[in-house]
Amino acid sequence: MKKLYMVGLVLILIFAVAMIGYGAWLNKSGEHQITERMENRTIPLQGAKVQVRDMHPTLFLETVNLYSDEMADAVALIDGRIEGVFVSKNSKVQREQVIFSLVNDEIPLKIQQADSSIAKAEAQLANAKNNYARYTRLRERNATSVEKFDEAEASYFASEAALKEAQTIKEQLLVQSARQDVKAPIDGEILILYKQQGSYVQAGTPIALVGNFSRLFFSLPADDKHVQRLSVGDRAKLSFTNNQILRKAYDTEFAAGNRGDAQVFDVTVKEIVPPLNEPASLRKIVFEIDNRVGLLEQQAYTGVVLKTMHSMRLLTVPLAAMIDSSRSAVFVVTPENTLERRAVSTGADDGNYIEILWGVREGETVVTSASEGLKDGMKVTVTLIEEAGK
Repeated sequence: MKKLYMVGLVLILIFAVAMIGYGAWLNKSGEHQITERMENRTIPLQGAKVQVRDMHPTLFLETVNLYSDEMADAVALIDGRIEGVFVSKNSKVQREQVIFSLVNDEIPLKIQQADSSIAKAEAQLANAKNNYARYTRLRERNATSVEKFDEAEASYFASEAALKEAQTIKEQLLVQSARQDVKAPIDGEILILYKQQGSYVQAGTPIALVGNFSRLFFSLPADDKHVQRLSVGDRAKLSFTNNQILRKAYDTEFAAGNRGDAQVFDVTVKEIVPPLNEPASLRKIVFEIDNRVGLLEQQAYTGVVLKTMHSMRLLTVPLAAMIDSSRSAVFVVTPENTLERRAVSTGADDGNYIEILWGVREGETVVTSASEGLKDGMKVTVTLIEEAGK
C-alpha cells in the first residue's frame, strides 16, 4: 500500500512539473508570436501628398487694436459760459465749423475801453503832429531852440507808439472775441459732448470729441521672410469669427449698406516699417480698414480673420499633418512604408493648408491622422485623403 502511495505521489509531481514546463513554453511561444506580430503589424493611417497649391494666406488673430489718426477735442480757447450748442451727438461736422458759442462778459467792456484809448491816442497824436510840424518850420528859420524841436519830435513819435499800442490791444481783444466761437478741429463726427448749454468753462477745457472713423488702422509685427511677399497697396479682407462683436464704444451711427456681424471689410497695406529695402529681421505692417459703413470704432476686437485677396503658389501640406503646436514637425511615409518624423519650417496658412518652407519635398506623403502614439520606424498603410474622398 505504501509503495502504491509513493508511486502515485511521484506521478503527481512529474505531472505538475510537466504542466509548469508546458506553461512556460506556451508563455514564451506566445510572447514570441506577439512580438513577431507587432513587428510585422502595419497601422492603417490617412495621409496626403505634399503639393504646390494656389492658396490665399489667412491670419487668425485673437485681438486687434483699431485706432483712428483723426480724433481731436474741440477746446475752449477763452473763459466763458456756453450760450449756443449747434451740434448733437453723431452730428457730421467739417473743420472750422462753429459747433459752440461762448459768452465772456468782460470782452465787450474791454473792447469799449480799447476804443476809448484809441480815440484818446489819436487826439494826442494829432496834437503832437501839429506841434511837431510847427517846430519844424520854426527850426528851419532858426526861430526856436534845438531842445524845443527835439522835445516836439519826441512827443510826436511817442504819440504814434501810444496809438499803435492801443490798436494792438483792441486787435487782441477782437481775437479773443472771435474765440467765443468754438470750432471743429477736424472733419468727422461728434463722438462725445463733454459740456452742455449754460456750463461755464475755462480756457483749455475740452467741450466735445470729434472723430473720423471712416478709416481705421491696426498694425502687426511679422518676420521679414513673410513680409517680403507683401507690398504697400496689397489688399485683404477682414471679418470676425465672434458673433455680436461689433459693439460700439462711442455709439456712432451706422451708414447704409452694412451687413452687421456678417460684414466683410476691405483692408489695404498702408505702410511697412522699416521699408523692405532696408535690412531687418522683424517688421511692422500697418493696415488701413475701409470703414465707411460705420460698423467699427477705435477699440479692441477679438476673433479677427484677415485673408489676402491675391492667391499664391505655395508648397503646402494639410494643417492636420502638423504634429506639434509650434507647427515644426510632420510624419513622412518612407518608400518602405515606415514612419519618419521630419522637422519642417512653415509659413502662411489658410485654415486648411499650411506652407512648407523646407523639410519635405513635393510628392512626398505626410500623415494626417492623429499622431498620438506614432513613432519613427512604425510600419503603416496610408490611404490618401484625395483618394478617400473620391
